[in-house]
Amino acid sequence: MMATIFIIDDDPFIRKVLSRLISAGGIKSEAYGTAREFLDSRRYDVHGCILLDVEMPGLSGPELQEELAKKGCSMPIIFISGQADVPIAAKAMKKGAVDFLTKPIDRDHLLYAINESLKKDYANRKVLDSQAKISQKLATLTPRQYEIMTFVISGKLNKQIAYELGIVEDTVKIHRHRMMVKMDCTSVAELVRLTETSGVNPA
Repeated sequence: MMATIFIIDDDPFIRKVLSRLISAGGIKSEAYGTAREFLDSRRYDVHGCILLDVEMPGLSGPELQEELAKKGCSMPIIFISGQADVPIAAKAMKKGAVDFLTKPIDRDHLLYAINESLKKDYANRKVLDSQAKISQKLATLTPRQYEIMTFVISGKLNKQIAYELGIVEDTVKIHRHRMMVKMDCTSVAELVRLTETSGVNPA
């Protein structure tokens, strides 16, 4: 999966320097002069990370961080600043920033922070992809199949489910089999593990 480092800084010299450092590390980068330019590009849903200046005209770095969080963007952010502002750094890290670098930026520190960010983004995307696939499977279930699934993951037997729902046991078996096929599970343990990550509550 090809990664892209998004540089967002209003200083063209800094953008140029960072682009060269990143390119020397064999990584692709894109540069933007304002936070708004980046938002308008709609490039915040690809594999990569963001190098984000704290102080910029218009939307500041922390404000962009909040905007991206509202849009569900999970791309890691590395803040860069001309001064070591401890309160801002602490707040940014608390909201999920990976690192806070001060200018002039040390090349090795920068590349290390980028590498850690890309590993974090890759792991996040694997989880999101897995959750999306589970959601797609859940969407194929009929209301009755979903209902029976909640009983199954709670550990109830077919005859107990039949009693709870007021239907015959053979009907439960049919719905249960179709549900297991749609969820692509061969055991209850596998179904439980699958549904735990998707927020399905047992009956």
